Amino acid sequence: MRAFGIKRLSLVALAALAALAMASGCGDASGTTSSDAQLDVIGRSPPGGKDKPAVQTVVRSHCPANLPSCRTTEGLITFIERVDPDGDGDVHFVVADTQGITLPGLTAIDVGKELRPHPLPDVGDTISAAGPVQTGSYGQSQIHAIELHVAGR
Repeated sequence: MRAFGIKRLSLVALAALAALAMASGCGDASGTTSSDAQLDVIGRSPPGGKDKPAVQTVVRSHCPANLPSCRTTEGLITFIERVDPDGDGDVHFVVADTQGITLPGLTAIDVGKELRPHPLPDVGDTISAAGPVQTGSYGQSQIHAIELHVAGR
């Protein structure tokens, strides 16, 4: 197997582990997990009577015409790396989308410190991003965001 194949396999394994980690949680007496509770409230009214729309709308990000390697994505956040190990202040998101730039159905987005949203959105929120596709530190294809929008902001 070529080195690229091993890296691709590692990315698939990493994505699967991240999905499993997010799907598991501490159980409670009712038999549901903390992640079940989080998934149950997405798209429903939170406590206190404030309505959260069932479908979040987000401003679409656009690529400039002079950047041929630019791609766009829009989707639900499935994973957030809030603190980047290299310490440069960026944040990484993985979104479930139809583009599948990183893996089928998933796109990783690298957001530099200058575009980092405050406060950070959560898993289940909708974002859109545009930017050139670059190779990440694990050999994965990802969007390096030059434009980012978060639903409701």
